[in-house]
Amino acid sequence: MTTVFTKDSHSRATVFVAFAMIYIVWGSTFFFIHKALAGFEPFLLGAVRFSTAGLLLLGWCALKGYRIFDGSTIFHGGLMGLLLLFVDNGIIIWVEQFMPSGLVAIMSASAAIWFIILDKPNWKANFHNLPVVVGLFMGFFGVVMLFGDRIAQAFDASERQANIMGMTLLLLGALAWTVGSLYSKYFGNPKSGEKRNSMVSTAWQMLIAGIAFTITAAARGEVANFQPASVPPSAWWAITYLIFMGSIVAYSSYIWLLQVRPATEVSTHTYVNPIVAVLLGAWFAHEAVTTSQVIALTVILASVLLINWEAYNLASLFTKRSKRFTHLREKANIRATIRASIPARSDGKARDTAKDEF
Repeated sequence: MTTVFTKDSHSRATVFVAFAMIYIVWGSTFFFIHKALAGFEPFLLGAVRFSTAGLLLLGWCALKGYRIFDGSTIFHGGLMGLLLLFVDNGIIIWVEQFMPSGLVAIMSASAAIWFIILDKPNWKANFHNLPVVVGLFMGFFGVVMLFGDRIAQAFDASERQANIMGMTLLLLGALAWTVGSLYSKYFGNPKSGEKRNSMVSTAWQMLIAGIAFTITAAARGEVANFQPASVPPSAWWAITYLIFMGSIVAYSSYIWLLQVRPATEVSTHTYVNPIVAVLLGAWFAHEAVTTSQVIALTVILASVLLINWEAYNLASLFTKRSKRFTHLREKANIRATIRASIPARSDGKARDTAKDEF
């Protein structure tokens, strides 16, 4: 499971920044999606967000001189865009209209467990790695704890049927996200030495997903009913953030991380994102953070630590400390042995000399 960093762009600093993007930025998108929905209907929101992001990124790739219209890139990018963005994000946006956000976060977090189950090339490494397995299930339990007070409300008799349907759809969405991510990791991006560029593939993923969102929005009448003048400024600012930070920056970081880090490690964002969402809610919406939620946050962070245990060779920290203490004990034993072997004198000079030597 340990990944070796190469000398090119896979530096620790670059990986750290990429993880910060999918942890923090994607965690904040829950808040901004809620703001954007005040002016955009669900599928129209996805259409504007991903179509704009895809076109902007394609334009940037064209300026860089990358090959834009490559049939293989478009095909693979389209397939990944439909699985990752249209199916999974479309389901999340739609069910958020009637399901509690906590239950949505819990079902979305199940993707981290699907990664370890479906990542066949890494089955041996994953299932024989106890910290990873324990960390994944502990993280999911932490997410359940985080929103435990909202789960009971979700199964109220009047809303039970709708929530069960929503949970089923979210489970399918998590599966689509996992399958699309693994496809991207193993088949979706160009091999080294090919002239295609992975950024072009990412742009096509967003653009094709945006087209699918547009078709769906038009079929639902969302396009015909849209009135730009009635959209509040906060919704415009929110969708701008979703386009640039949520899509271009964070999604591109996610696709890149899948190529350079283990998939189970990258999937930890599904555990960290709810933490960011809760903290933002407490900061901006003045939502109370309970003691059980603080415990849940601790459990989730501990699970992420376990999942990254071998990836960042964290065990070596304890090994080095253990070796240091062992060395000190051995040195103390040697001192004691030398002192014991020196004959005692009435004036104690021999022992004083031995003390001075050490």
